[in-house]
Amino acid sequence: MTEGIFIKARPYDYPYDGNLEAARTALLVIDMQVDFLAQDGYFAKKGYDPAPLRAILPQVTRTIDAARAAGVLVIYTRQGYRADLADMSPYERWRRKRAGLDGSQALLRGTPGFELVPELNVAPGEVVVDKTANDAFCYTDLDHILRWRGVTHLLFSGCTTDVCVSSTMRQAADRNYQCLLIEDACASGDAYAHAAAIHMVMVEDGVFGVVAGAGRHRRTCSLATPTAGGRTPLMDPRRNPG
Repeated sequence: MTEGIFIKARPYDYPYDGNLEAARTALLVIDMQVDFLAQDGYFAKKGYDPAPLRAILPQVTRTIDAARAAGVLVIYTRQGYRADLADMSPYERWRRKRAGLDGSQALLRGTPGFELVPELNVAPGEVVVDKTANDAFCYTDLDHILRWRGVTHLLFSGCTTDVCVSSTMRQAADRNYQCLLIEDACASGDAYAHAAAIHMVMVEDGVFGVVAGAGRHRRTCSLATPTAGGRTPLMDPRRNPG
C-alpha cells in the first residue's frame, strides 16, 4: 500500500502515522434530529436558533455521500428518552420541568421530533445508535460496534459542537480512537460555544484530536473512492488548506 495518506489538519496532520484507511474509519453524525433542527423543536423551545444547525445540512449530506463512496462506515446517533420516561432521573425530570417541557414530547423516542431529519437517509448497513446522555458511548453499544468492525479512526460531524459532539469526541479520545472534527460539518446554537469547542480540541497540542476544514476555505470534505492500489484515502490534503 502507498504510504503517507493523511488529512491536512490542525494542530497536526491526521492521523499521526499517515495510515488512514476506510475500513478502519467511521463517520459519526451526531444528533441531526427534527427536535434539534426544527423551528418548533426541543432546541428552539430551549431558546436557541436552530438555523446554524440547519445550515450545515448540505455539508453533512455531502460528507455522508462521500464517506459511503469511500467505504467508510456511517453511524448516526439520536438523543432521547424512553416514551414512558423510565430512564429519566429525578434531576433530568427537574431540568425538563424547569425548561417548560414537562408533559411535552420533546426528545422522546417514538415521536416525530426524535427522528433524524428527512434530509438524511440511512442506507443499508449504516448504524443508528440511540442514547440518553450527551456522550454517545454512555450506556450504549457504540464502542462494541466500533471495536467489532475494527474501527480505530473517527470523523465527527453533527450537533451540537459544544455538547454532544464534544462529549462524544472526548470519550473517544480517552478510549484511544484517533479523532478528527470536521468543523464545517458541525454546529451549535451558540457561536461562542461552537468556537470554544473547536479550540478545546486543539489545546495541549491536540489533546482530544485534530480539526480539519473550515467553511470559509472549502465547501466540502473531499473523500476519495477506493484506489487501484488498494488504499482508500479519505480526504485529499491538496484540496484541504486546514
